Amino acid sequence: MLLSGIETELPPRIVTSEDLELRLDEFYQRCNLHRGRLELMSGIKERRFWEKGTRPSQGAIKAGQKVLKSTNIDPNEIDALIFSSVSRDFLEPATASVVHEGLGISKNAMIFDISNACLGFLNGLITLGNMIELGQINHGMVVSSESGGPLVDQTIERILNDKSMTRNSFKGSFASLTIGSGAVAAIVSNSNIITEGIKILGATSRAATEYVKLCQGGVDDSVSETSSGFQDDHQPDMQTDSEAMLHAGCTLAKENWESLKNQLDWTNETPNHFICHQVGRAHQKLLFDKLDLDVKKDFSTYELYGNTGSAALPMALCKALQENKIAKNDKLAFLGIGSGLNSLMFGAEKI
Repeated sequence: MLLSGIETELPPRIVTSEDLELRLDEFYQRCNLHRGRLELMSGIKERRFWEKGTRPSQGAIKAGQKVLKSTNIDPNEIDALIFSSVSRDFLEPATASVVHEGLGISKNAMIFDISNACLGFLNGLITLGNMIELGQINHGMVVSSESGGPLVDQTIERILNDKSMTRNSFKGSFASLTIGSGAVAAIVSNSNIITEGIKILGATSRAATEYVKLCQGGVDDSVSETSSGFQDDHQPDMQTDSEAMLHAGCTLAKENWESLKNQLDWTNETPNHFICHQVGRAHQKLLFDKLDLDVKKDFSTYELYGNTGSAALPMALCKALQENKIAKNDKLAFLGIGSGLNSLMFGAEKI
């Protein structure tokens, strides 16, 4: 299985951490909080949001058009399409249907959604790879388009309206303020047909579902003709025990990293680059300390994009490739983690 191309679509609105804190000024003053703590604690300087009313499918279509162009693969050659975001246009039908129509992909293609918190995109890659190995398809596309703006807006509104909120109860909402938006699309191909790209060498997964309550998010039940999933007419909310999630997630990641190393006969020194789920500074530091890895090999984007959910890791990979950080024959480790808790990790090589 070969990742033959990957492209991103960045939302137009840049919102800094200071911008968010200015909106929270009343709460900050009441709780004697100093402006700058959001960036200081998370390492996130800014994130991007879509214009209001933008549906997740719209970003996915733009990213998909880019990757079709960059790989010179005809839409009719795409045999399967997976939409993998937490954000979606609606509960039914699959948002992949909207993306399929927008990209003009073959009517013979299998299309469906996969959603698994921040791991959806990686699950999509695995699924397409398995379909290739079974001889069912030659090319498949996986897309993600996360829309975090409505969650951030709703979180700020809830904080300002809850006059009983304290410094301590604010902690459950902190993670929601680190969320950003973005879209990414990748094409997975049969390596007998496409010979250059990112070759997937192996993957391992591990679950720790005893921690399922550490991070839970959702929206209300209304789905209208003009709804856009995680968007204007819904009231998204997410509550996260960030400290517990941080430690439980990194413990799970260490277990899975050991599994991946055993499968590939790697050591901690084998990868030239680590491409990780993008959470923030504290997660990056603890993860690399816990796994005893060289943080200088990490390529991070949380500083400019925040946490973009399932799009975060592939957006970081795309940016590293665009900046020519990855050379031919370099070994890559994709370290994925998502609420649930679940971890999915890949070993790869640029060929």
